[in-house]
Amino acid sequence: MTTQAYNSTILITGGTQGMGYHTSLSIAKQRPQSLVVIASRTDSLDAATQINKQLKQSNVRYVQLDLGSLAKVRKFVGKWKGAGYPRIEVLVLNAAVQIWGDVNYTDDGIEKQFGVNHVGHALLYHLLQKDGCLGEHVRIVITSSGVHDPREKWGKSPDWTTAEEIARPDEASRKKRDGMERYSESKVANVLWMYALAKRVRHSQKTVVAFDPGLMPGTGLQRDANPVVKWMFVSLFPLVIPLLQKLYRENVHSPKESGESLAWLAVGQEGKGKSGAYYEARREKETSVLSRREDKQEDLWRWTVDFVAQDAEERVKFDGVD
Repeated sequence: MTTQAYNSTILITGGTQGMGYHTSLSIAKQRPQSLVVIASRTDSLDAATQINKQLKQSNVRYVQLDLGSLAKVRKFVGKWKGAGYPRIEVLVLNAAVQIWGDVNYTDDGIEKQFGVNHVGHALLYHLLQKDGCLGEHVRIVITSSGVHDPREKWGKSPDWTTAEEIARPDEASRKKRDGMERYSESKVANVLWMYALAKRVRHSQKTVVAFDPGLMPGTGLQRDANPVVKWMFVSLFPLVIPLLQKLYRENVHSPKESGESLAWLAVGQEGKGKSGAYYEARREKETSVLSRREDKQEDLWRWTVDFVAQDAEERVKFDGVD
């Protein structure tokens, strides 16, 4: 079927495996009239073909997207503009990396988890918006995590200072904070940016929300962990999720459960029109104290626009409202 045959496009980053795969599957099933584009750095499982075959449909396509490079994000949007896709009705900013070891950097010289999980997605949004690729009523869903909130006691608490320091940590910071703490800081960035964007589109028909999928054993997110932790998450924990929910906490889910909850928020009627909200699975929840600080939201917004814009004209467009 040609792209013109669909009435809208739904773009999902990181939609090829784990929770993202199940999100894509659920959305494609619910929206056969929409073109569902799944975008990630690789698609080793040929997810689009699998989903189309399972649903006996043809509305899912894979497009390569590397969020760790601003140049590659720009290249992606350039190709998008030339592909003739219908305007985007739902934008699910879901892709993420988790690095357990020393500091890694993107092609643009910033800490990789912050760069992929926040900065690449921010540029993607700004370019799609600037180029008229987003629909008037677009719903933007950002996958964050409960690790952004120290009250949840998931492990390493985020030590958020300024966006510049998170992006380009000095030597003292590199020694002080490990990979999991930096991951939690990237998830703080997701929530801060959600609030900042929601404020700027408040007079439009756009909706911006954030989502916490909970702890999900059985995904590839812990691929960088040490062998013992990796074995526990990949092989052991998926077998005992009900026990973990009972003994540890309720917010533990399979990738399928979390993927279906993310799809519910992305295309369901319940999440329509309610901007600036944060959901734990299918329940609205208060975010961390830090994430609700407007000075931190504005610092991240200002830093992000200044970093991703390539000139003064683009900076003005990215910083615009609605």
